[in-house]
Parts: sequence; C-alpha cells; structure tokens
Amino acid sequence: MKLKYFISLVLLASLASIIYGFTIKETQVAFAHKCIGLGTVGIFLVAMPLFLIKESKGKKVKDYMLTEENILKMQGKKPKKTDNQ
Repeated sequence: MKLKYFISLVLLASLASIIYGFTIKETQVAFAHKCIGLGTVGIFLVAMPLFLIKESKGKKVKDYMLTEENILKMQGKKPKKTDNQ
C-alpha cells in the first residue's frame, strides 16, 4: 500500500516539475529544460516501472504472450496436442 503512495508522489512531483519548467521557460531557458527533463525522467524511468512492477505481481507472463496456444484460445479453437504434453 505504501508503494502506491510513493508512485503517486513521484508522479505528482514529476508533473509539477514539467509544469514549472514550462512556466519559467521565457525567463530561465536552461533551468526550464532541466525541470522538464527531470519531470519526464521521473515519469518514464521511475514511476512507470514501479507501477508496472506493483500491478504485475502474482501474474503469469505466459498468459499475456502471443503464443500459438493463446491465439487458438482467442479464436475459440482447441489447442493442438503436441508430443511434449
């Protein structure tokens, strides 16, 4: 539960940094670019991976992969039995 609040905090801080960067872009161009860049890094390299890790706990990756067996399941056909099964 605490990770949820940390992710929210990082997301809000990143969005605030981006907005602040755009508001001061007229006067302090170099610092504005740093704020916008840090906000973007915060969203895409910190918040998003943490969110994906949090949400994918306990789920099987194989269920989400596009394998021949899963394609046949989506089409409503029975999967073919192979020698391995």
